[in-house]
Amino acid sequence: MKSYLAAAVCMTSTPDVDHNLNQAEELIELAVNQGAKLVGLPENFSFLGEDKDKIAQGEDIAQRSEKFLIRMAQRFQVTILGGGFPTPLPGDKSKVHNTALLIDPNGLELARYEKIHLFDVNVPDGNNYCESNTVMAGKSLPNVCEVNNLGKIGLSICYDVRFPEVYRHLSRQGAEVIFIPAAFTAYTGKDHWEVLIRARAIENTVYVIAPAQTGNHYARRCTHGHSMIVDPWGSILSSTGSQIGVAIAEINPQRLQKVRQQMPCLQHRVFA
Repeated sequence: MKSYLAAAVCMTSTPDVDHNLNQAEELIELAVNQGAKLVGLPENFSFLGEDKDKIAQGEDIAQRSEKFLIRMAQRFQVTILGGGFPTPLPGDKSKVHNTALLIDPNGLELARYEKIHLFDVNVPDGNNYCESNTVMAGKSLPNVCEVNNLGKIGLSICYDVRFPEVYRHLSRQGAEVIFIPAAFTAYTGKDHWEVLIRARAIENTVYVIAPAQTGNHYARRCTHGHSMIVDPWGSILSSTGSQIGVAIAEINPQRLQKVRQQMPCLQHRVFA
């Protein structure tokens, strides 16, 4: 694996799928024009609206999201992560999975992950979230996928970031780059987002690519933004702040190896 550029997209998705996919396409093109070979879209990139609408439109959103990711990967000849979108459950019209999908430049599926930790939280700003009302938790921890020229990549989604055992599981499989796409709440994001992203990179000595939603999406639903790419030492290489845009940074295998030599904590683990 040689050094390459990766991108973490920051966008403001809404209940309008057409609007969201058009915005995502513009940002993917922006990233590709800056040389990115690996592009991550945030959680809920294709739809961020009311739960009832997510369920009613779930099958259509899933089909359009997958077709979009395949078309973008083929058009721009890059590997793309769709960081989370609803996918239907066989025989169950009341719930969906929250699914992340990694697509290669040929339009082939490399990895699929169904979110296992669901955001059922009463946030102190007065907003109450109960993702489990409409989402069925995945049953399997994510796997690491070895991608030609891009390294060993692991997936996760948003609330997973608060559960370090997920990332230790990925590091045990040899992960070098981990995606943490999110729609992190504005209230919790200001205190926890950066700290958690950097912690997951440091403790597992990996690059973390964290695409994020930003701004107001509908009603009182607001997110923190700050898509970022963090290196294995925990340094923030690039961040969008709260603005729509792309964070671009180099994924450098020599840097990864150097940090792991300087801080060989993965070799010092006492517990598996």
